[in-house]
This record gives sequence, structure tokens and C-alpha cells, in this order.
Amino acid sequence: MTSTLLTGIGELWTFDPALEDPTAAPVTGAAEGQVVREAALVIDGEHIAWTGPRTHAPAADEQVDLGGRTVLPGWVDSHTHLTFAGDRAAEFQARMAGRAYAAGGITVTTAATRAADPEVLADLVRARITEARRGGTTCLETKTGYGLTLADEAAAAQLLADLVAAGELDEATFLGAHLVPPEYDGQDGRPGAAEYVHLVTGPMLQAVRDQVRWADVFCEQGAFDLDQTETILRAATRAGLGLRVHAHQLGRSGVVALACDHQAASVDHLNFLDEADIEALAATRTRQLRPTPGADATPGGYAVDQGPTVATVLPACDLSTRAPLAPARALLDGGAHLAIASNCNPGTSYTSSMSFCVTTAVLQQQLSIAEALRAATRGGALALRRGDVGHLGLGARADLHVLDAPAAIHLAYRPGMPLTHAVWRAGRRVV
Repeated sequence: MTSTLLTGIGELWTFDPALEDPTAAPVTGAAEGQVVREAALVIDGEHIAWTGPRTHAPAADEQVDLGGRTVLPGWVDSHTHLTFAGDRAAEFQARMAGRAYAAGGITVTTAATRAADPEVLADLVRARITEARRGGTTCLETKTGYGLTLADEAAAAQLLADLVAAGELDEATFLGAHLVPPEYDGQDGRPGAAEYVHLVTGPMLQAVRDQVRWADVFCEQGAFDLDQTETILRAATRAGLGLRVHAHQLGRSGVVALACDHQAASVDHLNFLDEADIEALAATRTRQLRPTPGADATPGGYAVDQGPTVATVLPACDLSTRAPLAPARALLDGGAHLAIASNCNPGTSYTSSMSFCVTTAVLQQQLSIAEALRAATRGGALALRRGDVGHLGLGARADLHVLDAPAAIHLAYRPGMPLTHAVWRAGRRVV
């Protein structure tokens, strides 16, 4: 294996877990020692081998001078929908003219995705992953959910499994419970929502369970109600999948408490919360992650079925739908674990720019730069129950995002500027 010394780092954000005191108050930003100035870093093969002051840097096979730039862990984007064809620009334009967002717009993408050639769809997903990489995203989750037939969901799950196996994608999620498709409207003798839930929790789940690590459900008016959501969560748990939930985007359904009770890894959106929801999320902080047994070990080292429930906010989606921004400040102040993700999808957040999401969190959601960076790295990793990414501690996967700036605050100070200078993923420079 070849080792590489990166020197000339003006500001290095490691978020190294080894520098946190588990007996102290939970860290919401950067702990002492997690930001090093005039720093250096050593990559050995695919992992971080050393970080510290540049004056103490060890020798390595190769050396790269970063010229005073800032180095962050690569973004961990824990919520995307990349498996689609077509776009919904007309819907977006209408929304900007005053039409309210409703969940039913997903059916437009479903029709385009069902009609897409499989190879074309695979190329589209790969292109979107590449686009995210160019913006500093090094760990990426994405979902099925735009086929909504047994054959289409199985094909999408296989596509994502192949991308994971090839090392192009990190996490795959089954979202057959994205919406009840039109052919299950219960009219004129057609089956209804109950029959579709049976399909999702039965044949569809059996077809995809070996290709994905997670199951997700959109619990919302126009999608799935609380009882249907619980049925889906229970079935996914029996199938051995970890749980993720779209929650409280359009209104407050009560699904946050349900998700916490079922040990969901993440509840996402969270535009409409009350104190009880935040308390429920905060109460899960004490739940310990469980190491995955050897034979079933995952790259991140943690099992999907035990650990805290992370509150994941999606700032770009909130702006695109003109929704109230999710209360990220209140979630952190209330003691919840927080993640930031892009929600890249064709209808409500057609961007994979995690830098834009971090900027928005600082400028409009009252987070400090340290809190926003942590939520977009360590927070996303926790939402995926992974310990190998989201930080630059010893042994972490060597995922680095180099900013063309002397300090991370430039992400908010210079909003919208193309600040990504270089990206390493698993020890290999990809940008």
C-alpha cells in the first residue's frame, strides 16, 4: 500500500471520536482538538493513518502540498432519491408561482422511471453519484421508490446493490412505500391502498431484502397513514432491514414517536414538530450502537437495528417547497442527534450539493459552522449507523473534502461559490 502525506493544511476538521469525552455533555459542534491549524494528514491505503501539526508529520511515500487550504471529512449524504428518470421542472415552476406542494407529484416521476430503459436508468444514477462526488460527498445513501411495482422495485434494488458491490454507492434503501400508485386507487374494481401495503410488506419486501440494508416509508397525508406505516416498519424489521422514515414534512402525524419506538436509524424532514417530538428524539441518545457480528459485518461496523434515532433535516428541500425550515436549532438544543442531507430528488430538491445545505443551515437555521459541518459528516454517518466515515480519526476511511478556502466558515461567508478543490474517497483522489 502507498502512503500519502497531505501537508499545507490551513485548517483541518477531524471530528475524531477519540477526542470526545463520553462522560461530558454531548458534543454538537467540534470538541477540543478536533480542529487543527497548520496541519498535516497521512493516508495509508484506504484509511487515515495520522493527523496532527505539520511540524510533527511523519514521512510517507508521496507528499501533496495543499497550499493552506481547509480539509474536512467528506460529506455523508444520508438521504437521496437518485433512481429516477425524467424531471419535474414544470411542477417546480408552478410551485414558485404559488401552487402548494403535495405528495402526489411523485406519480409523474414514477411514470417516467417505469418507462426508462434499464441501462439508461443505471447511467443516470451513476451520473448523479459522480455529480455528488464533485461537490465533496464521499458517502452516499440512495433509495428505490419510483417504480412501485414488484418488477420495477426489484430491478431498482438490484441496480443499487450492484453499485454498492462495485464501490460506487455506500448504502441502498427500499422505498416501495413512497406512495400508493394510481393503479391502487380502489376505484372501478381496482385494488386499494390496503392491497398495495400487502404487496410492499410481502412479495416486494421478499424480492429486495437481500439487495438493500434499509427500508423507508413516507408517512404523510397523500402517502401512508400511521397504521400503514407501522405495518410496514414491523415487516421491514422482521426482514432484517434497518428503518428510516419520512416524517412531518407536510404536517404533524405523530410518526416521530413511532419511529423512535421502532429504533429507526433516522427520521427525515421534520418541518412540523412539537416539544414531545423533540423529547422523543433526544431520549434515544442513550441507546448504544451494537457492533455487527463478524459474518454479517457491514462496512460501518454497526448493526441496523440498535442505536439512537437521528433527526435529519433537508434544507434544500425546505427552500424548494417553500416550507417552514426544519427547526435544526431547537433539535440540537433539545438534545437530539442532528444530520443534514440533500434529499436529492426530481420534485422537491434537485440538488446533491451538501455545501449548499450546510450554508443554508448556518445562514437560515441558526447553526454554527461547526454544528453544520458535524451534522453533514458525523451526523449523517450516525444516521446510517456507520463508524468508518464522517470523521478523520485514526483508521477512518480516507474520505476528504478539500476546500479552496483558508477556513471552513467560507462555506457560509461566500455562499454559492464553487469551493471544492479536491476530493479523496477511500484513499483515492476522485476530484
